[in-house]
Amino acid sequence: MDNQVDQTSKIIKTIKIDIDKCNGCRACEVICSAFHAMPKYSSNNPARSRIRVIREPLRDVYVPVLAGEYTVSECAGRDKYTIDGKQYEECAFCRASCPSREEFKEPDSGLPLKCDMCEGEDEPLCVKWCLVDALTIEERQEKVEDLEQSLALEDLEIGLESLADKFGMDKIMDVLVRMNEKE
Repeated sequence: MDNQVDQTSKIIKTIKIDIDKCNGCRACEVICSAFHAMPKYSSNNPARSRIRVIREPLRDVYVPVLAGEYTVSECAGRDKYTIDGKQYEECAFCRASCPSREEFKEPDSGLPLKCDMCEGEDEPLCVKWCLVDALTIEERQEKVEDLEQSLALEDLEIGLESLADKFGMDKIMDVLVRMNEKE
């Protein structure tokens, strides 16, 4: 890819997953949970990891799944996938944090988790620690068109929706009114 980027576009990095290479070592889960511990690297709790390895050890099938967007409600479909003769429900591969399951929720607070590409690092640590190259970085160029503002508002909305689900909209509004009065 050309290294020159004009001012109206931005390079977007994503993690590409090759399930044929994944051996199920879970190094990605371990390093992710350690990176996101408070303080960093102070503990290891895979429930805090933004990546999960779905596995079927008898058939030697491992599928890394990255945490994605939060969704307020369950999806309508419950499709099934067959891999090497074994059936999996769609939820097993879903990236979303939703009310019907506990995956990709912070174990202490219940707030949704989302892959942040190990913000502040040169590359996501799951990619760096994947010794079999099942996880790699892929770059593409996208038009900016207020991309950063849109992403920031999206993150704010996800956080507020999660808090509203947990505490209720009335309590959130009460807190906002009190905060506004302090200004």
